[in-house]
Amino acid sequence: MTEPKKKKKQSVLSMALVTSPVAKSKPYPFLPIRFSKALKLSSLVLNPSDQKNPKSVHLKTHCKRENSSLFACSKKNTRNAAAQAIRGDDGSLFESEAEVKNGMIGRRILLSDVVVKRERNVFLGRKWNLLDIATAGVVLAMHLLSLFAPFYFNWSAFWVAFGLYVITGLLGITLSFHRNLSHRSFKLPKWLEYLFAYCGVQALQGNPIDWVSTHRYHHQFCDSERDPHSPIEGFWYSHMSWLFDTNSIIKRCGEPNNVGDLEKQPFYKFIQQTYILHPIALATLLYAVGGFPFLVWGMGVRIIWVFHITWLVNSACHVWGKQEWNTGDLSRNNWWVALLAFGEGWHNNHHAFEYSARHGLEWWQIDMTWYVVRLLEAIGLATDVKVPNETQKQKKAFNN
Repeated sequence: MTEPKKKKKQSVLSMALVTSPVAKSKPYPFLPIRFSKALKLSSLVLNPSDQKNPKSVHLKTHCKRENSSLFACSKKNTRNAAAQAIRGDDGSLFESEAEVKNGMIGRRILLSDVVVKRERNVFLGRKWNLLDIATAGVVLAMHLLSLFAPFYFNWSAFWVAFGLYVITGLLGITLSFHRNLSHRSFKLPKWLEYLFAYCGVQALQGNPIDWVSTHRYHHQFCDSERDPHSPIEGFWYSHMSWLFDTNSIIKRCGEPNNVGDLEKQPFYKFIQQTYILHPIALATLLYAVGGFPFLVWGMGVRIIWVFHITWLVNSACHVWGKQEWNTGDLSRNNWWVALLAFGEGWHNNHHAFEYSARHGLEWWQIDMTWYVVRLLEAIGLATDVKVPNETQKQKKAFNN
């Protein structure tokens, strides 16, 4: 390849990095994205070692000024370089400079340095299968049911919703589905493991096998084109719309083959086969005990609340917040998501130490799920509780 062609190709690749806010473009009304200016870099080295490990990305940047709107190379830029890169599973970046100029790609999410590589719309231009329709129907139905909340409020219904929020959100999703089943951060007696997993079933986020499989794929392919839900395809895609394209995960990741530990257990296979019956049974019980107010608050309001809090970990915690550790992805620590999601908002900590049962690694990082794990450990129910040691922290530190 001739020298001029190399330089031209390099200038196209250089569009892959966008720094801290330099553009003064106005955001689109009601959309969490806006155009950003692309910056030219004198050199960019992207060296993914293998498609099987898309997280292994190493970047070296040397910056030069353009129209006085650029940045000087600094420790901060080096620190965020890997997170700002937009890459495919093959290490490819922007296909052409025209796509960036036309706004097809390269749009920055509002108040963030995260750039959308490809805006993905799952609602139009494709065939919906029955599972997609059912999933969208359930999500829509819960939102519509919650609209009755102001008209059917009473304190009993409110406290039922709050109690179920803790039981299904903390014990079910964050403690069981996430830290115990997905990452095996600690061990529980089987009767207690199954009880907490059943609490997660009542959050209406899917059965444990499918939930855990998707989450493990998220960590394996984090913020690459094979990630089931990454903001590089748009904020709302990472937040919720990915749920309505079930074939997408199979196309990206293949058939679920990463949950053999759960598939071997009859309890989880039974839950997978009978999943939808269990929330229906709970809804029937709530209606029988407290009538329509219990149904509205105990199912509609509570489920929508837990839905969006869980989804914020996928979206907001890859867009807004701070990166304390060198993880090579977009994960951020977000304090307000941590408060709502029982400690799950310390997401950069989690991506740095996936095996850790503790996400709030500092004393001031409130992590309610960790406090429950510590209590279970103190009374002898939780064993083999994993947390990172100082050597492991040093390996993930930015100054290493």
